[in-house]
Amino acid sequence: MALTKLKKEEVVREVSELLDSSKLTVIANYQGTSVKQLQTLRKDAKDGGTKVKVLKNRLVIKALQSQDKYKAIDTVKFNQQLIYAFNSEDEVAPAQAFANFAKKHQSLEFVGAISEDGQFMEAGDVKQLAALPSKDQLRGQLVGLFSAPQRGLVTVLSGNIRGVLNVLNARSENIS
Repeated sequence: MALTKLKKEEVVREVSELLDSSKLTVIANYQGTSVKQLQTLRKDAKDGGTKVKVLKNRLVIKALQSQDKYKAIDTVKFNQQLIYAFNSEDEVAPAQAFANFAKKHQSLEFVGAISEDGQFMEAGDVKQLAALPSKDQLRGQLVGLFSAPQRGLVTVLSGNIRGVLNVLNARSENIS
């Protein structure tokens, strides 16, 4: 079904807003992926706060060209069946959502990504970004890092008490 001019303008406006609010917009080729698989991808990505959309490339290009910070992006690669992932909270989440999906379905291939400041990242860079831990994982590692010295101190201090208890226990067995 063809989009009316008004509907196209509305889509361009929506894409512009998504690009503005997104910390990272990941682009992938989804040719050969079934509708059911795409629905699964959308559902899984939504859990991480990522919006996944299939958009007409011409409308995305129009949205990019309508904003100064995105005008320098080379849109030559925007000629396949592309799917776009937007996330306004986490820089790594859209790349991870696509990477996790691509592990099960090889039909999804990274094309690149657009950063918050209007830089285009190549597919290899996006794959490396997807391999990074998420914000929650990093926070957990940081908490573990901060709690390690306290845990070590408690272990050392309890070691002396445990030693005394072992000596007393051994002496009580010898007396009996």
